[in-house]
Amino acid sequence: MAELDAELDHIFPSSVLPPSWAKLVVGFVSLVCFARSYDGDFVFDDSEAIVNNKDLRAETPLGDLWHHDFWGSRLSSNTSHKSYRPLTVLTFRINYYLSGGFHPVSFHVVNILLHGGISVLMVDVFSVLFGGLQYTSKGRRLNLAPRSSLLAALLFAVHPVHTECVAGVVGRADLLGALFFLLSFLGYCKAFREHNKEGTHSTFWVLLSILLGALAMLCKEQGITVLGLNAVFDILVIGKLNVLEIVQKVLHKDKSLESIGVLRNGGLLFRMTLLASGGAGVLFVRWRIMGTGPPAFTEVDNPASFAESIFVRAINYNYYYSLNAWLLLCPWWLCFDWSMGCIPLIKSVGDWRVIALAALWICLIGLIRQALCSEDSHRRRILTLGLGFLIIPFLPASNLFFRVGFVVAERVLYLPSAGYCMLLTFGFGTLSKYTKKKKLVAAFVLGILFINTLRCMIRSGDWRSEEQLFRSALSVCPLNAKYADLNRHVDALNAWRNATVLKPEHSLAWNNMIILLDNTGNLAQAEAVGREALELIPNDHSLMFSLANVLGKSQKYKESEALFLKAIKAHPNAASYHGNLAVLYHRWGHLDLAKKHYEISLQLDPTASGTKENYGLLRRKLEQMQKKDV
Repeated sequence: MAELDAELDHIFPSSVLPPSWAKLVVGFVSLVCFARSYDGDFVFDDSEAIVNNKDLRAETPLGDLWHHDFWGSRLSSNTSHKSYRPLTVLTFRINYYLSGGFHPVSFHVVNILLHGGISVLMVDVFSVLFGGLQYTSKGRRLNLAPRSSLLAALLFAVHPVHTECVAGVVGRADLLGALFFLLSFLGYCKAFREHNKEGTHSTFWVLLSILLGALAMLCKEQGITVLGLNAVFDILVIGKLNVLEIVQKVLHKDKSLESIGVLRNGGLLFRMTLLASGGAGVLFVRWRIMGTGPPAFTEVDNPASFAESIFVRAINYNYYYSLNAWLLLCPWWLCFDWSMGCIPLIKSVGDWRVIALAALWICLIGLIRQALCSEDSHRRRILTLGLGFLIIPFLPASNLFFRVGFVVAERVLYLPSAGYCMLLTFGFGTLSKYTKKKKLVAAFVLGILFINTLRCMIRSGDWRSEEQLFRSALSVCPLNAKYADLNRHVDALNAWRNATVLKPEHSLAWNNMIILLDNTGNLAQAEAVGREALELIPNDHSLMFSLANVLGKSQKYKESEALFLKAIKAHPNAASYHGNLAVLYHRWGHLDLAKKHYEISLQLDPTASGTKENYGLLRRKLEQMQKKDV
């Protein structure tokens, strides 16, 4: 890989940047990019995952973290999102303890430092991916691609698509998952410090790599995919497998296929067995802990997955992939939430957006063809590893194996972006090789680094407050119902507050404020407004109902139950009152009471689809419990 590295000499001359300083430069630049977010508020999902999460408080036993999801709900609950990230929640709890409460600065600082550390680790990771594995007699790994690894690490450190993970506190799940992902990969590389001896490896380091992969999964689900990347790296770099050669021999039924050394390599087969069995074991344990099956999402979260036509689902999934690719290529079109109607469904091939799908697959097919068919073995290896790093960590978010609760999410691109940066670096090296205007290429690369750094700093400012975050999304996704709300959010709240000042018994104005604050995730403020309203209008059953809904979402079940029952006593024929009380009991685990009120609600309103669906879920759960008892 010395040839590619030499082509980048005009960008990073060795005389200007000694190799020992590379990590310091990457670390410093990564911190500068996102330092502006250090004193931001808790925004968007931070409210539910941190401020309203009882698992962060000292009165909650530490053992509960292993039975709760990321949001503090029991994994066995039908309403749980099944996002099992106990190690991430543990770091939030430590943050809360050390800072003496919910002070966002300490939470943000940890995220920024984590991104800096990950970016520094990327220098080592890219040096292996570009330069391969070679050790000195003392077991020290050599960096055979210092310029390539530095450029790729810098491109990763300053990529604006990382802003959500770094500036949003809940993004720590992705950061911690990436940290253990990289440590697992580097640990796997250590297993071959003496791989000059045919077939030798350290089983200890392979097993440690599997353990680190499991830890990555306990931070964020996609962390387990590192075992797949380790397998690809082992086969291509350690085993030196030529995929094209094998495919050609299989197609021609060549008897010499049996003589290919990598297929007879006992050490490789043993390592693949360890990776496969380790991964399967970890996934099985994860499945058992998850309990009641996959989470239930709504159509507004991921409309394409609810489409009846397989064709519509497939074409929209591929369109989502093209949007993710565009966010990596041109990260100026960033939005914190792409759901709620933000991206209309493609329903026919006549939709002009199909062009994006075609462009994506033309590029992918071209890269795959080069990765398989190039006569240059280094080119084949670099492109295959780059594509592997791009695609493998993205698979859990692809909708291919299970439905996910989002359309597009910038946070899931944190790890895949490393593969993109690797491919981009390879492209710059290739461009330098075939052009005489090397200074122009250098200026272009440095310009991208500078512009992306500036974009990171600006985007970090958007995440400093919820109002700025919502406003920044209006120009990107005006179709999202949550941006629509924000456009009238402040004016509406002010108008309703003025109405209650002029007329304190204005029940509708109070109710509208509670519902708007509830719908926009401001549960603490909604609760405060609801309590204030009930002090002034204590017998209003609609206010009791609205506040009961807010308290239920905050897991204040006993108080919520009392308000629901009081509202029902005042207005016993309201189907929604019984239906929502049933949901509360369902979440709370009082299944017989939930069944009773679901049935009352359906008697009052047999057409309520949501109540029917929830009642069906409850009946199935009760049947499963009865079978277990038998």
